[in-house]
Amino acid sequence: MRSYTRHQLKQDSFRTSTTETISWAVEHRSKVTFAVVAVGVILAVLIGGWAYVNYRDQQASSELAGAIQMYNAPIRPAGTPATPEMLSFGSIQERAKAANADFTHIAGKYSFTQSGRVARYFAGITLHEMGDNAAAEKDLKDVADSRYQEIASLAKLALGSIYHDTNRDPQAIEIYKQLADHPTVSVGKSTAQFLLASLYEEDNQPDQARKLYQQMAKENPSSQAAQMATQRLQALK
Repeated sequence: MRSYTRHQLKQDSFRTSTTETISWAVEHRSKVTFAVVAVGVILAVLIGGWAYVNYRDQQASSELAGAIQMYNAPIRPAGTPATPEMLSFGSIQERAKAANADFTHIAGKYSFTQSGRVARYFAGITLHEMGDNAAAEKDLKDVADSRYQEIASLAKLALGSIYHDTNRDPQAIEIYKQLADHPTVSVGKSTAQFLLASLYEEDNQPDQARKLYQQMAKENPSSQAAQMATQRLQALK
C-alpha cells in the first residue's frame, strides 16, 4: 500500500472534475492533494459581494489566472534547455518558487476577497513543493479557517496530507473525518473516506479501512468510488 500511496500519488497533474475528486486525490495525496482546485471550482469560489469587493475580486481573479497559468507550465525533461517560445521550468521546486511569489503577492494585495483566499491556498501548496512545510501549514490553516467553504475544505484536505507527510497521522485522521462528515462540492464525502481508509491501511489498521471501504461500496454501489473501494477490499483479503 505504501508504494501505491507514495509513487502513484506523486504524478503531476492539475485538471480534475469538480463533482468527483476522488481519483485525483488518490493520485496526488503526497503532493498535498494540491491543485485539486479545477476551473469549475475556482469559478464557483470567485463570486463577488459588494460592488467594490466585486471590482477588487475581478482584479484579483485576473492576476490569479496568470499565476495559475505559470503554475501549470510544464516541467522540462532533465538536460532539456529552456526555449523562449514556451514557458517551462527545470523542476517542480523551480516552478513552485516562481509561482509562489505571484500567489503570495495576490494573497496579500487582495486578502479580503475570495480570489485572495484562492491565492493563499496556492501559496501554501507551492510552499510545500518548495519543502517549507511549516510555512505551508500556516497559509493553509489560514485558508481552512476562512468563511469560503469550498476553498476552506480544499485547504483542510491539503493539511491532512501535510500532517501525514510529517508523521502526524492522528491529526490527518481527524481532519479527514471532519471532511467526510461535512462534505462540499470540491471535497466530496467519498474523497475524504477513501483517503482516510488508505491512511488506515498504511497505519496497519485494516479493520478500520475495511469498514470504510464497505460503507463506500454500500452507499453508492454504481459510483467510481464504490468500484475503487471494492478493489481495495479485495486487496485486503
